[in-house]
Amino acid sequence: MKQLILSLIAPLLLAGNLSGMSHVELPYRGEGHVMLNSDELEWGEIASMAPGAKMAVIEGVLSQEEPFTFRLKLPPDYIIAPHIHPAYERVTVLSGTFHFAHGKVFNRDKTMALKQGGFAVMAPGDPMFGYTEEETVIQLHGTGPWGIEYINPEDDPRNQ
Repeated sequence: MKQLILSLIAPLLLAGNLSGMSHVELPYRGEGHVMLNSDELEWGEIASMAPGAKMAVIEGVLSQEEPFTFRLKLPPDYIIAPHIHPAYERVTVLSGTFHFAHGKVFNRDKTMALKQGGFAVMAPGDPMFGYTEEETVIQLHGTGPWGIEYINPEDDPRNQ
């Protein structure tokens, strides 16, 4: 029995599939499984957000109708202007504090301080905004297609 099991898993071990997964192809597209640590993420600029924010896509292609997971790294004193999304937004705060609120007009006094482990769900088309006071990392997940539309078009960096 041991020889049968070893003969079945040996090719997998030799191929590297069970040996720590030293290379992970991102974004993940639903083939097999993926495991990685946050230091393996590749962060990049985001055309649809003000300078300073960084994004790492973990799973999916945001423009397609498929599951997605990505992280945003927001610097201290960063403002996300009022906006909407075409799909449910599910946010988990991984580090720092994300001050988040529902509404069409930015108002610091109306936000809730979501601390590490905090979670929010916003329905499609519901206006929202937020800000940070310290570097904050949030993770978003859902099903695409994903996008952002600012309430005030002047807030959209793609229009500048």
